[in-house]
Amino acid sequence: MPGPVKSGGPAKSGAAPAATPLTTADGAPVVVRRSARRRRTVAAFWEDGTAVVAIPASFSRAQEREWVHRMLEKLRRQGDRAAPGSGRRRPRSDADLAAHAAALSAKYLGGRAVPSSVRWVTNQNSRWGSATPSEGTIRLSAKLQPMPQWVIDYVLLHELAHLLVAGHDAAFWRLLTAYPETERAKAFLEGVSFATSRGLAPGGGYDEAPDGTEVPAGAY
Repeated sequence: MPGPVKSGGPAKSGAAPAATPLTTADGAPVVVRRSARRRRTVAAFWEDGTAVVAIPASFSRAQEREWVHRMLEKLRRQGDRAAPGSGRRRPRSDADLAAHAAALSAKYLGGRAVPSSVRWVTNQNSRWGSATPSEGTIRLSAKLQPMPQWVIDYVLLHELAHLLVAGHDAAFWRLLTAYPETERAKAFLEGVSFATSRGLAPGGGYDEAPDGTEVPAGAY
């Protein structure tokens, strides 16, 4: 996915495409999703065989056409119709992570969690991830990158769920029941935290609560 984009006017990259495509070059359906919470980013991902392009609600029709064409071309180059976590390329860049977050939200949270930004950070030594619901921002510790993709997906979903429910109450955990690896990932992270506390492994594991307190990694 390209970096942040401005929504103040049509993208300038030559002649504007004639229309927003209804299918990809190889015939897969295309769906455009506009979001009022999405301000400066565009994401594209596969969802059950459909190419989904998520754009800010403020985009003009010309911007929609421009960015849908751009993102479909990016999907074509990636050649990736795999479901999240099933052998696909790991989301290493912030742009990849944001696109992956959009795919996970669509698959497991009905697309209701729409972060304004998602990024890797290297200064988060006591938490696997954190979210600021009031701003819609999510940060994941770079210490997660060597871990299995299903663990990374769980932490990302955990933070996406915090955009909908701030605390760790029953309503919050119900949001994560759709993800089949929730309990397995929680056990994995608890094991890493246990080993770390005894000097057996590097890293850490705490989730920052909305009130600024820290909750042990078991809260994951």
